[in-house]
Amino acid sequence: MPKQPRLNPVEQPQHIIQRGNNRQACFASKQDYIAYLHWLKEAASQYQVSIHAWVLMTNHVHLLATPHQEFAVSKMMQSIGRRYVQYFNTTYQRSGTLWEGRFKSCLIDSENYLLQCSRYIELNPVRANLVAAAQDYRWSSYHANALGIESSLRTPHPIYLNLASTSLERCQIYRTFFDGAQDEKFVANLRAATNRGFLIGSDRFKVQIEQLTQRRLAPKKLGRPKKN
Repeated sequence: MPKQPRLNPVEQPQHIIQRGNNRQACFASKQDYIAYLHWLKEAASQYQVSIHAWVLMTNHVHLLATPHQEFAVSKMMQSIGRRYVQYFNTTYQRSGTLWEGRFKSCLIDSENYLLQCSRYIELNPVRANLVAAAQDYRWSSYHANALGIESSLRTPHPIYLNLASTSLERCQIYRTFFDGAQDEKFVANLRAATNRGFLIGSDRFKVQIEQLTQRRLAPKKLGRPKKN
């Protein structure tokens, strides 16, 4: 059964995952991370995509991004994929694919879940036991969102900007989101939605997006229908 065309509603944030084929490593040196971020910045600018959060893990990448034109995310990811694979294969004298087929993505209800998604992305190195705290990992947006370190790649989302009137206050408030454990139900729902290409948000948000796209973007509930 052919896959449905990927939907990229304009101005709608998306959580994106790009994995290495068979979970193989995609980054083996500092220069690899730098190269990927460089081409991500170029592609995001070319195809008009705002990048709000990111993390580059050893064998996969997470992004939180908003497209400003139709199919912009798909074009951006295709561009990065081609350029980085060429670089990686040349650098390590290998051939063949690097990425695991199509990237995964889901739509994010920005009003209710955008900051939770950003936190989830930046906590990946902590969950993977690579570092003790998010600030200890170099290849993520935590340094820009939580510590105020300037980044030409990041475009703050309006939800983030509305946290406070100054950059210092926004960073302080944002850091409080990292206190305590993250809601595991949210994490499970986000992963499921991303893997299946659905969305995560309120019932109202789901209805709005389904009406906009004329397509079901949330899985049907399991079980038999109730009898009248």
